[in-house]
Amino acid sequence: MTQTLVLYDTLSNLPGNSWSPNPAKPRFILSYKGLPFVTVWVEYSDISIAMRAIGAKPNKRSDGSDFCTVPVLSDPNTGALISDSLEIASYLEKTYPEKPIFPNNSESLIREFDSAHIQLIIPAVKSIFVRSTEILSPVSAKFFIKIRSMDVPLPWDANYDEDWALLEKGHNTAYEWYQKTNGKWFMGDTFSYADIIVACWLLWFKRVLKEDEWARISSWNGGKWAQVLADVEKECELA
Repeated sequence: MTQTLVLYDTLSNLPGNSWSPNPAKPRFILSYKGLPFVTVWVEYSDISIAMRAIGAKPNKRSDGSDFCTVPVLSDPNTGALISDSLEIASYLEKTYPEKPIFPNNSESLIREFDSAHIQLIIPAVKSIFVRSTEILSPVSAKFFIKIRSMDVPLPWDANYDEDWALLEKGHNTAYEWYQKTNGKWFMGDTFSYADIIVACWLLWFKRVLKEDEWARISSWNGGKWAQVLADVEKECELA
């Protein structure tokens, strides 16, 4: 019998806590593959201390300095402790190959997709960061601003309309990608980690944005993005 895996994620003030796109990705995979897991919720401001305490491997900033983040996955079945959502996805696929998320040897393709997709989001992320601070505790919100502003300089609310125009432009590009195949998934009729990637960014938007802001995204491309999120949640039995 498979022992229960442990997923480390970050707290919020929202019902159910979950909000951050990267920890959501392994949650979707674990649920899709039917693997037993529990979530350990960590205050955003305490992530570095908590992850170092369990021996998680740090990531590297652009300036070469170390930093710890979530998600981190602990697997008592193998003793593995994995950082980074994409590396967790790769690990889970190799260790638990049933119900593949990289079908037809598509891992390298989907890694490229992941890099390309995030480049559509990052230019428009400032307004989403502002909303993210609003669902964190005061201490974590302050820490979030300190950490994230290293890569995305302040102020974050100065170009709201421009950010939204960029976000819509990015989704128009992603819509063109999806239109290149028949079927509702990125790979046509075949579900994959690419769809989980897209859904988890959408989940972040839905969770932190105001209702009218999420409705705005939901209206783009004929309602494509609200449908993608709903379809992936259903596929992963998280609906």
